[in-house]
Amino acid sequence: MNAKTATASRAQDELADAVRVPAAAIRTFITEALAAVGLPSADAAQVAELMVETDLAGADAHGVFRLPHYVRRLRAGGTNPRPDIRVMRSGPATAVIDGDNGFGHLVMAQAARAAVDMAREAGVAWVGTRHSNHAGCAGIYAEIPMRAGMIGLMAAVANANHMPIWGGAELLLGTNPVAFAIPAGDEAPVVLDIATTVVSYGTIKAHALQGRDLPEGWMVDRTTGEPLTDPRRSHEGLLLPFGGYKGSGLALMLGLLAGVLNGAAFGRDVVDFNADLASQTNTGQFMVALDIARFLPLEAFKAEIDRHLRDLKNSQVLPGVDAIRLPGERRRQCQTERARDGVPILPAVLAQLDALAKELAIPPLASRSAR
Repeated sequence: MNAKTATASRAQDELADAVRVPAAAIRTFITEALAAVGLPSADAAQVAELMVETDLAGADAHGVFRLPHYVRRLRAGGTNPRPDIRVMRSGPATAVIDGDNGFGHLVMAQAARAAVDMAREAGVAWVGTRHSNHAGCAGIYAEIPMRAGMIGLMAAVANANHMPIWGGAELLLGTNPVAFAIPAGDEAPVVLDIATTVVSYGTIKAHALQGRDLPEGWMVDRTTGEPLTDPRRSHEGLLLPFGGYKGSGLALMLGLLAGVLNGAAFGRDVVDFNADLASQTNTGQFMVALDIARFLPLEAFKAEIDRHLRDLKNSQVLPGVDAIRLPGERRRQCQTERARDGVPILPAVLAQLDALAKELAIPPLASRSAR
């Protein structure tokens, strides 16, 4: 069994005790929870839709798992439940969105739609955001232009600093995610959605909730540099970048583009939204849409993408590797399987969500799990 197969096997074992909950039930639960703490019903429904898309795609640390924290920030005044989100177009292909400290999901959905509209006119569009918030999984926004026949690119300054600059010991960089989405024909769309650290901090939080140790290579102790494997001590550690100095450099560049360029937080100005529920984070993101038809007819482009993906999939593998997996394949498999069988929610997560339901006086998610 190779390393990738072993990792997949462990992931399946961890989900063995999970409760399968229909996506529609999760969507309704999130909508009711957010409406109970002040979001207008239409906004609550839109956020719920995007969070469920995240769970369906398999990004379990960024979907309904995040709901209790979002509710805590709303209750503490850290997020504005009724923002006046403004799109300020600065040129034929550029715009800045002021999110008025609203839900990041609402801000980024508007940024993606604005980018698509401008790219139809100009061929390409770049939309930056300021005064936004945590928006969950980057890939769901990159997919909005993709579904419009374009290439999507999204990146963000993370909502807490968990990484130093390469060689440093101070927390001055975030996990700063980036996502690309490229349409295909019969093959799965090519969707790459990654943190610039080895894993996202949401994954660390999920391990802590489940009482699981971290593998070596994810975090190091910030005073000794030794591996840190207890997720309950993550506040004492540093997340490591992928690819050594290359991941650190990419996090820096994305942070400058999503933060400084937009007048949003970066470096020492970043507010740790995990520890501080009440302060505005001034989160920055950017969204790029590129109209494929300005280069090739869309169907011809997708046919060529299919051809190259098949070449890659059918290429010779190294000894010990069972199959070549491309970005976006697991995502599509998860979407199909979870739409059919329900989203797997681990018992520890379900317990937190049901405690939240009790606080908000709404029916618990556990009672909605029967199909």
